[in-house]
Amino acid sequence: MSNTPSGRTLDCTRTNPLGLEKGTYIQEIGYDDDVDFALREAIEKVTGEEMADEDVDDVFDAIVMWWRSDDPDLTDAIVDAQTTLAEGGVVWLLTPKAGREGHIAPFDINAAAPTAGMHVTKTVSVCDDWSAVRLVGKKSYG
Repeated sequence: MSNTPSGRTLDCTRTNPLGLEKGTYIQEIGYDDDVDFALREAIEKVTGEEMADEDVDDVFDAIVMWWRSDDPDLTDAIVDAQTTLAEGGVVWLLTPKAGREGHIAPFDINAAAPTAGMHVTKTVSVCDDWSAVRLVGKKSYG
């Protein structure tokens, strides 16, 4: 990692910014040619599993959603992602960072998540161009 402001970069292959574990079964949604391939490889290396395509109908421990401002409705996408998410599972919403094409304002994510039945728990910088927002299901207190 460079320490100069203009050269500061994250090395996605040496860290586990999403806190994933070996054996975590992940579905990937929103894959396109702009995703961070080093991060994808790091996720698969940590988990020891390839991520399943969004067309796979199964139950997953986690969902990795690559989402951009010009993608369909974010709230609907989060609702749809939960259909294959295991109870207690996590959705990692990856969005382009501020100033990058496709950036989604934190306000929009913070509005979409509870409407879709999830809570924002933290945001992490995962690579030069992408941030990740951790979403978890609302707990039932009744």
